[in-house]
Amino acid sequence: MVGNGLNELSAIFALVSGAAFAVAAYVGTCDPAVQQKKVNSPVVEQQRSKSERRRLESVAQEGISPPARRYRHLWLWIMAACFALFALRSFCWLLYIDGGQLKIQSPNNLGDLALHITLIRNFASGVVLWPDNPIYVFSKLRYPAGMDLFNALLCLLHVGLMRGLVWTGLLASLATFYAFFRGAGAFGVAGFLFNGGIAGFQFFKTFKFLDYQGDKTIAWKSIALSMFVTQRGLLYAIPAGLLLLWHWREKFFRGAPVAGVVDPGMQTHRLQRSRLQPLPFWVELSLYASMPLFHFHTFLALSIVLLFLFIFECCQQLKFIAELARKEGVDGVRRLISERARWGELLGDTRMHALTVVAGALLPASFFVWLTTDHFHAGSILKTHLGWVMSNAEFGRSNLFQFWFDNFGIFIPLALCLLAICGWRAWRTGIKRDQKLREEIAFLLPAFAIFVSGLLFQFAPWEWDNLKLMMWGYFLVLPFLWTDLIARWPIPVRIGVCIALFGSGFISLLGGLAVGRQGFGFADRAELDAVGDAVRRLPVEARFAAYPTYNHPLLLQGRKVALGYPGHLWSQGFVDYTNAYGLLTKLMGGSENWREIARALRVRYVFWGREERINYRASKRPWEATAPLVASGQWGTIYDLDPTADGSTH
Repeated sequence: MVGNGLNELSAIFALVSGAAFAVAAYVGTCDPAVQQKKVNSPVVEQQRSKSERRRLESVAQEGISPPARRYRHLWLWIMAACFALFALRSFCWLLYIDGGQLKIQSPNNLGDLALHITLIRNFASGVVLWPDNPIYVFSKLRYPAGMDLFNALLCLLHVGLMRGLVWTGLLASLATFYAFFRGAGAFGVAGFLFNGGIAGFQFFKTFKFLDYQGDKTIAWKSIALSMFVTQRGLLYAIPAGLLLLWHWREKFFRGAPVAGVVDPGMQTHRLQRSRLQPLPFWVELSLYASMPLFHFHTFLALSIVLLFLFIFECCQQLKFIAELARKEGVDGVRRLISERARWGELLGDTRMHALTVVAGALLPASFFVWLTTDHFHAGSILKTHLGWVMSNAEFGRSNLFQFWFDNFGIFIPLALCLLAICGWRAWRTGIKRDQKLREEIAFLLPAFAIFVSGLLFQFAPWEWDNLKLMMWGYFLVLPFLWTDLIARWPIPVRIGVCIALFGSGFISLLGGLAVGRQGFGFADRAELDAVGDAVRRLPVEARFAAYPTYNHPLLLQGRKVALGYPGHLWSQGFVDYTNAYGLLTKLMGGSENWREIARALRVRYVFWGREERINYRASKRPWEATAPLVASGQWGTIYDLDPTADGSTH
C-alpha cells in the first residue's frame, strides 16, 4: 500500500480490520457507573454539606447512573433535538446537487471542503503514500488528513463521495453528542452547540435569526458551525478526545479517596475498579497516539492534561518522601529505594499509567507528526504572540473588557470564579498522603494553562486558529462549571445564567443553519465530470499548471497542480509561496523561458480552461504550437509538455 497507494483490496482490508478492532474495543470497554449507594456512603455523607449531597445525587442520576434513569431528563432530549437539527442541516446539505450545479450549505466551507475533496480524491486515485502535496509542488502533503484518508477508503469501496461525507458527518455528530453528554451532561452538549458571548443578542434589535457570531469582528465564533463542520479532523478529534478525558477522570479519580473526604468502605470498591478499567489500555493508546494524524492541536491539549496529571502525582510522591525523611531520616529513604517490595509506595499506579501512555505513544505519534510536517521540514508553528487576536484590526476592541465581554460574555467571570472556589476548597481541606488531588482542580488547572497558552503563543500561521487549542480549555471547564458552581444555585438563577451563557450562541446557531437556503455555488457538474473523464487516463502522479483557485476542476478530481489556492498555502505554512506564484504566472503568460519554468515547477501538463482564460487573457500560449494536445472539450484543453516522460516521476 505504501509503495503502490490505496486500492480496493487495501480498502477492504483496512475497513474490515477497523471493524474488528471496533468490536474488540466495545467488548473490552466497561461503563463503571457509580451506583447511588456508593454516592451515599455514610462515612462520606457525614462530611459533606446538604447542598453537596444534593449535587452529587443529581450528578449520579444524570451522568453515571443506570441507563434507565440516565436518559429520563427532559433537557437531555431537548439538547438531542437541537443537536439532531444541527447535524442534519449541516451534513445532509454539506455538498448536494442542484440542477447542473454542486452546492454547499455553509459559506464558511467553500475553501475548506474543496481542499478536503482534493485530498480524498487524491488518496483514492492510488498515489504513493505518503503523497506529494497536491497544492504545492515543493513539498510532501503537510496536513493532518486522517479523516480524508478514511473517506478515500469509502470511495474505493464504491461509496459515493457525497454519501460518504454525509454519513461520516452524521456518525461523528452522534459520537460527539454522546461524548459531551457522558462527560458533562446536557449542559456540556449546550456548551458545544451554543458557545458565544453577547453578539447574538442583537436579535432583539433586528428580530432576525442570523449568525451574529460569524461576523468578521467576532473572534469566539460558533464552534459547531465554524470548526466542527469545516475542520474535518475534528469529526474524529472531538469525540475521541472527550472519550479519553472521560476515561482519565474515571481511572484517575472516580472511586479513589479525595482530599478532605476519607471513606474506608470505598477500599474494596477501588480494588474492584482497578481490575475493570473504562477503556482497555490498547484502545486508550490507539486514540491518543493516532491523534496527530487527525488534529495536532487536540493532541497537544491532551498531552498538556497528561502532563498535569503526572505533575500532580509527582507532587504527592515528593510529599511522601519528605514525610518519610522527616520521620525515618536518610536511612528510611535509602530502604525505600533499595527494597523493591516498597517501590509501589513511591510509584503510584496513576503516575506510572500516565508515563506508560506517553511512552507507548511516543514513536507512533512522532511518526504521524513526521508524516504531516513534510518529514519535519515544516516551519515551527509555535512562536510568541501576546494577546491572541486582541491586536488584530478586525477582531480587536478599544479596551480589554469590551473584547472579552463581546466574545465570551459571562463565561470568563464564571470560569475564574469556579477556579477560585475550587482552589479555596482544596486549600481548606488540604491533601493527605493517601488522597488524590480533587478532580476539579486536576482538570481546571490544565484548562487554564491551555487557554492562557493561546494568549501567549501562536500555534498556527493565523492567530485565530489558536481556537483549535483554546476550545479544549473551554471543554474541560464545562462539566465542573455546572456541577461545582451553577448546579448549586437556585433554579431561577440557573435558568438566568444558562440564558446569558448560551442565548447568543443559540440564536447564532439557528441563524447559521438558516443561511444559504438557496445554497452557494461550488462547481459546475458538467465541467467537473468532463475534466474527470479527460484526466482519468493520465498518470496520477503527473502535475498540472493551472490557475490557483480552491475549486479548480483538476483539484476537485484529486489531481496535483503546481500551486493551489494561496489561502490554503498560507494556512499550511508556505509563507514563501510567492516566488513559485510568480513563476507560475510567467509560465501561464507564455514568457520566453516558459519551458525552463515548467521544468522548475515539475509541470507535465498545461491545463487551459475557463479560469485560465479569465485570469491569463494576455497569454501568448506558446505550448499550443509545440506541445501535443492530449484532451479537449467545451471545458478547455490539456497539453503534454513532455510526452516521452514517465508520469510516475513527476
